[in-house]
Formats: sequence, structure tokens, C-alpha cells
Amino acid sequence: MNSTEEATGATAYEQAASAETAPAEFAIDDNTVLRRLHHFLHAYPTVVPFIVLSLAVILFSSIVGGRFFAPFNLSLVLQQVTIVAILGTAQTLIILTAGIDLSVGAIMILASIVMGRLAVISGVPAEIAFGLGLLAGVACGFFNGALVSLIRLPPFIVTLGTWSIFGALILGYSRSTTIRQQDIEASAPLLQYMGTAFQVGGARVTYGSLLMIVLAGLVWYVLNRTAFGRHIYATGDDPDAARLAGINTKRTLIAVYSIAGLICATASWALIGRIGAVSPISGGNANLDSITAVVIGGTSLFGGRGSIVGTLIGALIVGVFRNGLALAGADALWQEFTIGLLIIVAVALDQWIRKVST
Repeated sequence: MNSTEEATGATAYEQAASAETAPAEFAIDDNTVLRRLHHFLHAYPTVVPFIVLSLAVILFSSIVGGRFFAPFNLSLVLQQVTIVAILGTAQTLIILTAGIDLSVGAIMILASIVMGRLAVISGVPAEIAFGLGLLAGVACGFFNGALVSLIRLPPFIVTLGTWSIFGALILGYSRSTTIRQQDIEASAPLLQYMGTAFQVGGARVTYGSLLMIVLAGLVWYVLNRTAFGRHIYATGDDPDAARLAGINTKRTLIAVYSIAGLICATASWALIGRIGAVSPISGGNANLDSITAVVIGGTSLFGGRGSIVGTLIGALIVGVFRNGLALAGADALWQEFTIGLLIIVAVALDQWIRKVST
């Protein structure tokens, strides 16, 4: 074969190869656009819950009219999500490490029992009783963290067990009795302080709601502006890589669970202010509600991705749906049905994002 034939053959081969690869290049370009969307959602997990919240507000405002945007109703939604959002803040820290805590509600109630019985029954000064209640929350969180990090037990099993343990302590220490609102007002009004409200226009805002915002702001700062926050994300994303990078993952886990216990104990202060009394059966659905807010808010159950802002939005989504459906006259079962559907959709979306981003 001479040089002319070789050149002609090479040209024909290149044209054929180019023709064969043209459809493939189109597919790659299309796939790149889809990947960009997934990477965007992976980098900004609060986008989807924010859209859902906006659509929910538009939907219910069109269904129930001006009643939904009434200042008193909006402040009522905020009050209803306060406890869930505070517990969700604690739950977010734990889920970011690829764990889960089924005992956050029990820790909150136990801390409230410690505060109430010491201050009202035992006559301990309210400030000291409050501090000991916070300490009890930290101790419970430390116990969970030690079992998870040092003994390497699964967080789900550990906190399922401590949920029962703390529940038994609640019933034993409280003697299954409720401390009345009048008794707390007489001897320890500090414990009810978070229930104090002030007027903003026509809205009635409690100090408990302000506490929620302050706690969320502090945790946001820790997660986004400190080395400890980066350690939390790294531990949840890939603990082996985090250890190789020099991060003490055991210490990080213990610290996270201890801080979560402290936040849960702080939630007990808001709980007492909300109901006015100290009851061993208050906050019964707090565990599931906190997980619901975190998951709907875009935090991945597999760890390493999520934000406190997303959790607050998730709590607001739950509150808006329940409030809006109630104003629309829907039965309570449809409220639970809607929340369950939102959870499934949120988890499915998380799986989808993780599958493509990896």
C-alpha cells in the first residue's frame, strides 16, 4: 500500500470513528448537566427543603386564606416547632457523624425531672437545680458517646437501649407524678422563664423560640467556622480517612454526643416553659419528630452532609403542614400521612443524590 492509500485509509478510519462517537459525546454532555445538578444539591442540601417550605406556604395560604398569615398563627407555628427544632439541632450533630440518637427525648424529659424535683421537692436553689439538670443531660450524652466510640456498638442499638434506661430512670425518680405549674411558680419561676412571651405586632413570641434561634446559630458557627466542625463532617463522611488525616474520631464522637446531651437538657428548659409543669410523660413523640425534622431538612442519614439551617427548615415544614391541614379542617390522620410521605421522599432524594455524587 502506497502513502496515498494509507492517508486515504487513515482519513476514512478517523471519519468513521468520529461518526461512531458523536452520539456518545451528546450523552456525556447531557449526563454532565445532570451531574452538575446533583453536585449542586449535594453541596447545598437546604435548597430542596426551602423550596418545599415555600410551596407549602403558598399552598396553605391559598387554601385557608388570610388566617394562615395571621401574626398570631405564624407565632403559634413557631412555638409548636421550638422543642422539635432544639432537639433536631442535637440530632443533626449526631446524624452528621453517621449515627442516630433515639434517646434525645428521654434525655430532655430526664433533665426536666432533675431540675423540677431538685428545685421544687428538695428545695435546692433554682439556679443550682438548673445547672444539675444540664449536667445530667451531658452525662447521658457522654454515656451514649462512650458506648458508640469506645466499645464500637451501633448507635441505633445503643440509643435504643439507653432510651429504655433513661425512661426507667424518669419513672423511678419522678415516681410517675407531675410537678404542678403552681408549685413551680411559687418556688422556682426560673424554670418557666422560657415560656414568657412578648408581643411583636400581633404575634406572640416566647423566649423559648429565641433560645432555639440562638442555639441553632451557635451550632451553625461551630460546624462552619471551627476545626471541630470540620472534624464532625469528616468523621461522618469517611471515618477511616479522618483517622488517617490525624482526627481523633473517638474523641470527636464522645464530644458530639455530650454536646447533644447538653442541647437536649437545654430543650427541657424550653419544655417546662412551654407546658408550665414538669411531667414524666411530656414530649412523648420528641424522638421521632427530631429525626423527621433532620431528614426532611436535607441532612443525610449516612453522615457527612447536612446543616442546621436545613433542620430548622425541616421543623418548619412539619409545623406548617400540620398547622395548615388543621386550619383546612383535615383530619389528624392526614397530617401524619403527609409527614410520613415527606420523610420517604426526603430519604429517596438523599439516596439519589448520594448515588450520583459518588
